[in-house]
Amino acid sequence: MVGFFFKKAFFDGWDNLIGLVVLNLGYLVVLAGLYGAMTVASMNSLLGIVCVIAVIALFSLYSGAVAYQCHYYSNYTRGGWSGFKEGFARMWRHSMVHFGLSALVFLLVMFVIPFYFSYNNMFGFILSIILFWVLLAVLLAIQYFFPLACMMPGDRPLKSLKKSFMVVADNLWFSVFLGIYTLVCFVLTVVVAGLIPGAAGIMLAQMDAMKLLMFKYDYLEVNPDTPRKKLPWEELLYDEREKVGHRSLKNMIFPWKD
Repeated sequence: MVGFFFKKAFFDGWDNLIGLVVLNLGYLVVLAGLYGAMTVASMNSLLGIVCVIAVIALFSLYSGAVAYQCHYYSNYTRGGWSGFKEGFARMWRHSMVHFGLSALVFLLVMFVIPFYFSYNNMFGFILSIILFWVLLAVLLAIQYFFPLACMMPGDRPLKSLKKSFMVVADNLWFSVFLGIYTLVCFVLTVVVAGLIPGAAGIMLAQMDAMKLLMFKYDYLEVNPDTPRKKLPWEELLYDEREKVGHRSLKNMIFPWKD
């Protein structure tokens, strides 16, 4: 499955390259807002905190709409502007929970963990380690939050969050792999000034990952006695392979050699 994930994530990104760049331009606006908020914080701490919270809320609301658009991309369609607007309307409740999670991550990284680590004693060290693992669990779970919200629109936000943690627990090593993949994409994004793959490309990859995992759960629902290590992935991914097509980097760059 991992090998096909790489292929699907890459070609979904390639097929929707312009759309992802446009979506990433929105994230650059959010990043500029964060820079402005941090500048304000250097002059007025209280006002700066308010501005940072507002920017995090904007990030989550925008991410909800981007996730909805990436859901279209993952299913080989394009929602267009109407689909993007629909994303705001459908995802705002989930975006508010995402805002809470994002604010928690921000607080843990910027204030809470450094504060306890600065104690320079065993108590502070142990508490910092515990909070680090809490942070890691949240970061792994948040990868699936918006994809689950898009794929199961009837679920309430907290139910989607609960399922996100369940997916992590059931697919720990794949979740860690997806986290590393996300980190690599983030570094690549910094190198190319935020345009590609960017946050939108990362969201699309997470959408693809959850979509592939859903094939596993759909199969297990019908065949509950099947051992997890003996899932017929070739059969489960057959339709998706056909939709992606028999493409390679070579025939993508030199299509006349097909």
